[in-house]
Amino acid sequence: MDFQSKKLINDPNDVVTEFIEGLIENYPGLQYLDGFPEVKVVLRADVSGAKYDKVAIISGGGSGHEPAHAGFVGEGMLTAAICGDVFASPNVDSILAGIRSVTGPMGCLLIVKNYTGDRLNFGLAAEQAKSEGYKVEMVIVGDDCALPPPRGIAGRRGLAGTLLVHKVAGAAAACGLPLADVAAEAKRASEMVGTMGVALSVCTLPGQVTSDRLGPGKMELGLGIHGEPGAAVADLQPVDVVVSHVLKEILSPETNYVPITRGSRVVLLINGLGATPLMELMIIAGKAVPELQLEHGLAVDRVYTGSFMTSLDMAGFSISVMKADQAILDRLDAPTKAPNWPVGAEGNRPPAKIPVPLPPSHSIKSDKTLSRPEKLSPQGHILEAAIEAAATEVVNLRDNLNEWDNKVGDGDCGSTMFRGAVAILEDMKKYYPLNDPAETINEIGASIGRVMGGTSGILYSIFCKAAYAKLKENTESVVTALHWADSLEAAIAAVSKYGGASAGYRTLLDALIPALSALKERLNAGDDPVDAFIISAEAASAGAESTKHMQAQAGRSTYVPGDILASVPDPGAMAAAAWYRAAALAVKEKYNTA
Repeated sequence: MDFQSKKLINDPNDVVTEFIEGLIENYPGLQYLDGFPEVKVVLRADVSGAKYDKVAIISGGGSGHEPAHAGFVGEGMLTAAICGDVFASPNVDSILAGIRSVTGPMGCLLIVKNYTGDRLNFGLAAEQAKSEGYKVEMVIVGDDCALPPPRGIAGRRGLAGTLLVHKVAGAAAACGLPLADVAAEAKRASEMVGTMGVALSVCTLPGQVTSDRLGPGKMELGLGIHGEPGAAVADLQPVDVVVSHVLKEILSPETNYVPITRGSRVVLLINGLGATPLMELMIIAGKAVPELQLEHGLAVDRVYTGSFMTSLDMAGFSISVMKADQAILDRLDAPTKAPNWPVGAEGNRPPAKIPVPLPPSHSIKSDKTLSRPEKLSPQGHILEAAIEAAATEVVNLRDNLNEWDNKVGDGDCGSTMFRGAVAILEDMKKYYPLNDPAETINEIGASIGRVMGGTSGILYSIFCKAAYAKLKENTESVVTALHWADSLEAAIAAVSKYGGASAGYRTLLDALIPALSALKERLNAGDDPVDAFIISAEAASAGAESTKHMQAQAGRSTYVPGDILASVPDPGAMAAAAWYRAAALAVKEKYNTA
């Protein structure tokens, strides 16, 4: 039976910021940007971006993997770590703040784990930073060896092997190498490492219940670091058997994920996932080294054992094997003050936090301040009703969305959508210029971008920005149903372009694409716009339900077995269908009472 987990926390929404505050108290070489809760960035206290004369190494991602990534900030390793909410990609503003804080004339290298949300957010931040004059390169790490190719558009996940890439890049940057050379060393290191994980339990997100997906006496092979299901569930075996299986998967000549053959020199990293005692990790290391030497004919030059990239309170481990030559060994052996690499940190204690830097223009927003009109037009009343109904429906669906996402993702879809919906409802009371539909859609995107993390947040921000741009092309005083249809079409096209998904990929687009098709068909046939909207909402609901029969090709569901996917619809598609239908019904009711 599911039960509420015990956690030593206060408010579940504050766990990341309070973790950062505690981290800074422990390590005087670190600071954080004073931008909580939206901006959560840990950085070296001895680095000032404008004056820094070396390449900055920046990484990050969702929190819950501590000590990664903030615990590896320090001279000789990361210059800054961008912290998202638990298991959610950091937002673009946080990443930009980190880039601006530590990047000097030599530029910066972003090291990104291969997850859709991380790629999108870090990618957008990189393009924005380049437009501001910064030199930026990005290396994506996908070291997962558990699942055979192909994996749709998602590819191999980024796991604990990423930390070895951080160390190589950090040491190269500390030597004063130019950005292109540092990026080349990081990319080469990323191609030399493979990782596979094994779990004995499922992690519990702060404030949520513990899943019973893994029963007694079972273990899960090839899982990710966000609690998403792995390649297979098997009976628990002695650690010798498990270690042997994991190493064979990593070094398999069939998949050829790592260029390691008999006679190669390698580095071994044994990583605990959060609730694994050091005793067990040492047992694993003690079995892995002779297995690599005797069974695979490899020379094991370095062994790192500990909890480096965890998954909250998950019991289990991962093994990373990296092909090594003297150049890589020199980088791994180079000194570093990163607190959670096995070298002590020292130095005088500077101020704990410093201000978030402004962009080069010295202005984040324009002088134009938007606000709610004193009197709403008829169009404004209808728009208000539609937004309120849509957001309220998402608020009410939180638990259902989380339950579905627990089975096919990382369990936070409902919580993420809930945060966005609550922000919309609150901001609409004060800031939305409801008589101006285009600007209102733009403000909805701003509300979402401020509070929603992960892939959902960035995709809905892109959705709103594209719809806004299309609506702004309209020179008429009233926005017609066809204008709304065109803006929906533009928004869908933008999400597909930047997210990489299309119809049949088991995403929110599988609700919105049928809705758009039905809406345009009925409008072109001359139907009443309200009726066309209702019909298109029914198409959205049908499209969302149909995702049960689809094999995921985007997002974390890509890694979930088909039999599990068939038991639930895609949570993102269900959320999209729900808010779309609620908006349609609200518009109909408003017209009927007018």
